[in-house]
Amino acid sequence: MSLGSGSSGNCYYLGTETYGIFIDAGVGIRTIKKICKDHTLSLETIKAVFVTHDHADHIKAVGHLAGKHHIPIYTTPEIHFGINRSYCMTEKLSQESKRFVEKEETMQLEDFRITPFEVPHDGTDNVGYCIEIGGLTFSFLTDIGHLTETAKQYIQKADYLILEANYDENMLQMGPYPQHLKARIAGPNGHMSNHEMANYLASELPPKLKHLWLCHLSKDNNHPDLALKTVEIALKEKQIIVGKDLKVTALKRTLPSEMYFFETV
Repeated sequence: MSLGSGSSGNCYYLGTETYGIFIDAGVGIRTIKKICKDHTLSLETIKAVFVTHDHADHIKAVGHLAGKHHIPIYTTPEIHFGINRSYCMTEKLSQESKRFVEKEETMQLEDFRITPFEVPHDGTDNVGYCIEIGGLTFSFLTDIGHLTETAKQYIQKADYLILEANYDENMLQMGPYPQHLKARIAGPNGHMSNHEMANYLASELPPKLKHLWLCHLSKDNNHPDLALKTVEIALKEKQIIVGKDLKVTALKRTLPSEMYFFETV
C-alpha cells in the first residue's frame, strides 16, 4: 500500500500477514497512524523503515517512529548523516535507532531479502530498494533523475515495480516554476519525466512485470491521466497492452492507495 506519494510526503508499506516494513516515512505521523488504523495495521508490527534519501518528504515521521515506537531506521551512513542534519527532524535519531546498509549488499530481515542500490538524485545520498519475499520481487525507485545501468538492472528484476513519473515536459516548461527549479527537476539528478520512464519500459519491459505503479507525480507539472496515457501509448506502439499484459496504476499524492494482496510462489 502507498500511504502517500509526492512532494507532500512519501511512504510505502510492504508486509506479510503478521508484520511489515515501511519504505520511507515522509507522511505526517498522524496521517500514518490514521491510515494504519483504517487498515487494522498496528505500528507495533512494523519491523523497520528503509529510507531512500534525506529530503523532508521522505523522512518527516522517522524520528517519531523511532523514538516513540522503537522502530529501527535503515539506510546508508551518508543518508543517516543527512537525516540528522535535516530541518524537519525535530526528534533526532538515537544511535540505537540507526541501522546501516550498503549499496548492492543484500540483507535479510525476517522473510525479506533487501538490496539497496544507487539512484541519481540530489539528496545527500540516494538509494532505491529491491525487496524479495516468497519468490516475488518488488523494486522501489521513488526519486530518480535518470535511468542508470544499475537502476535498470533492478527494474528488470521486478515482478512489481514502483517507479517515478514526476513530470510532463511540456507542463514543466510552460508552468510557473522559476527557471532554476525547472532546470533542477529536469536535470540528471532531479526527477524523471513521464516520457523517459514510458519510453524505457516500452523498449525494455521487465520480463516478469505484472503491475507498475507510477509514483511521485508532481502536483503542478503532471496529471495522473496524462502519466497513464503516456505509458499506455508508448507500450501500445510495442504491442504491449495495458490492462491485458500488465496493470498500470498512478498513485495518489496525498491519499492512500488500496491495499494490494499477492500470492507468494
